[in-house]
Amino acid sequence: MRLLVGDIGGTKTAFGVAHTDGGRVEISESRRYPSAAFATFEQIVQRYIADSGINCRFAALAVAGPVHDRRCEATNLPWILDADTIEQTFGFSGVELVNDLEAVAWGAPMLEPHDLAEIHPGDAASRGNACVIAAGTGLGQAGLFWDGSAHHAFATEGGHTGFAPADDLEFALLSHLKARFGRVSWERVVSGPGIANLYEFFLTHHAARPPTWMRQVIDEGGDTAAAVAQAAADNRCPLCVETMDLFVRLYGREAGNLALKHMALGGVYLGGGIALKNLAYLRKGGFLEGFFDKGRMGSLMRRMAVRVILQPHTPLLGAARFMASQ
Repeated sequence: MRLLVGDIGGTKTAFGVAHTDGGRVEISESRRYPSAAFATFEQIVQRYIADSGINCRFAALAVAGPVHDRRCEATNLPWILDADTIEQTFGFSGVELVNDLEAVAWGAPMLEPHDLAEIHPGDAASRGNACVIAAGTGLGQAGLFWDGSAHHAFATEGGHTGFAPADDLEFALLSHLKARFGRVSWERVVSGPGIANLYEFFLTHHAARPPTWMRQVIDEGGDTAAAVAQAAADNRCPLCVETMDLFVRLYGREAGNLALKHMALGGVYLGGGIALKNLAYLRKGGFLEGFFDKGRMGSLMRRMAVRVILQPHTPLLGAARFMASQ
């Protein structure tokens, strides 16, 4: 089968052409676009078709948001995707929508060792369910049920569950964010915008002012999260270091929460650009400290392998595999 595949996210949208043959999937003609540069999803599809010259009968689209009745209102974009409308607009014979993290979960079992970076080896003999978590523009989560011989992916919206503080500092963080947002989900602290929220909290908590270079980033609407992460990696801003130390600990805690709920002895996969760009920080210890911090379940958590997905086409591979399964 030859089909158009897409990965529609709050920051970027990627397209490609997938060629499926049995259990194998190959991606070609891949291109990425800034999502915010397009008013509608139809416009960005038209742009890709014009750039690539492709002509496919089928499409499988991974979308950052809940999919119900072949329709999705993107969580961090003003777009509504409707599979029937997309079929009619572009003349496709069939279109399938799938949650973006469910697509990653469909793609994860296809990955080779070189597509993954190990954070914790776990118990090589363990078998069972697995899960995927990805901090990016939002916080996506999905599960993989193990039936004894194969994994079956399913979507969740776990990133929108309520944030739970664990100490006085985090209670102060919760109070700070409640004053701004009302309800505080895990996505408010474990995501790109979450890094910016944590940095803002520490400015208030320490009654500090951002340095001139950071003030310029904020005032010009730049990527505060990327600036904080880079400054922390360069060890040139103590407040940025404090922000990233808390961020990775919270990321590890919520990844562990997800793994514990799914009994993920088959492994935990970290997707998204933040994990990929901050591998060194994830390996420093704070992430696993948060991941293992599960009281009486600590020994169980150590049996679970934790790996970062390095393969950027994983959502596209998973979307194609999902379509083939239908």
